[in-house]
Amino acid sequence: MAYPLTDIHELKRFVVDEGHGVKGLSDLKLKTLPELFVQPREKRLDMSKVMHHESIPVIDMSNSDDPEVIKLICDAAENWGFFQVVNHGVPLDVLDDVKDATRRFFSLPADEKKKYLFRNSRTKNVRLVTSFIPEVDKVFEWKDYLSCFYVSDDEAFAFWPPVCRDQLLAYMKQSEPLIKRLLKVLITRLNISKLDETNEPFLMGSRRMNLNYYPKCPKPELTVGVGSHSDVSTLTVLLQDETGGLYVRKLDTDTWVHVPPIKGSLTINIGDALQIMSNGRYKSIEHHVVANEHENRVSVPIFVNPRPKDVIGPLPEVIEKGEKALYENVLYSDYVKHFYKKPHNGKDTIDLVKLRTLF
Repeated sequence: MAYPLTDIHELKRFVVDEGHGVKGLSDLKLKTLPELFVQPREKRLDMSKVMHHESIPVIDMSNSDDPEVIKLICDAAENWGFFQVVNHGVPLDVLDDVKDATRRFFSLPADEKKKYLFRNSRTKNVRLVTSFIPEVDKVFEWKDYLSCFYVSDDEAFAFWPPVCRDQLLAYMKQSEPLIKRLLKVLITRLNISKLDETNEPFLMGSRRMNLNYYPKCPKPELTVGVGSHSDVSTLTVLLQDETGGLYVRKLDTDTWVHVPPIKGSLTINIGDALQIMSNGRYKSIEHHVVANEHENRVSVPIFVNPRPKDVIGPLPEVIEKGEKALYENVLYSDYVKHFYKKPHNGKDTIDLVKLRTLF
């Protein structure tokens, strides 16, 4: 199959409007990378800055009430913003099923997938996207993703793709005890004694799940799977397959660390919302996904968020002892809208709410 890869309008029509995505380009077995995906050098990951002898913490969650485990989790959230958990309680078959379901969805014909493009979707809560935000991305990322915002089981059964719906719901529900255990631990260092009906909706009142698909790329060194960014969530629970390719920036440095796939593990990262609510104690960290020439990669993050209607800022319990607030209050839905109005660019979203002292 031939396609006019040099005509940017035709290329966008093929990739975005017709629902082929970058998977459709990859299926053409291209020898060169279309110019639309060639990232500026400063946006690509400089592999000379990767620290091969370091790794993010790996924490055994078998006994999450153990004071040593609690300390490991809180320290990882402060010093790394990223950590992996094993023996976390989410059944391994649930994790395998959702990865398989992701592959099934992206193997559907383009005419079937295009039903979930934003302009075609029967709900604003389900959308199929190529790159990050194709309407604003001047250069595209080498990724397709299906995004599903959870409202209720009834809405999910009505609007989520049947080929992956049951597996996504199972993954979300089986992960909920882990999410609550992590939040219960993390808030102890914020002078909050327990997770209850007053703070739980604020910390984890909404959830979004993405099915990410990174197909084989002809020239991976010229592009990115996902550009450097931090999440806007409270927490993100990430399931990645065995391919690898996720890198995180080490706190307060210009160096990067690979997050190797560990069978049965889940990767946890702090989002901007929790950095703001903890007044900077916990850190949301930039991360980046590289493209791969030889393997298709899938990952499935659960973004655990405040509710759109919530106003987030440093929690009263954090600053009641005289700690100076570093961030202003912001309506969470406004914060998210700001994130989606621009291409990925490090941690620039959080600059929106940093308090600036006038001298």
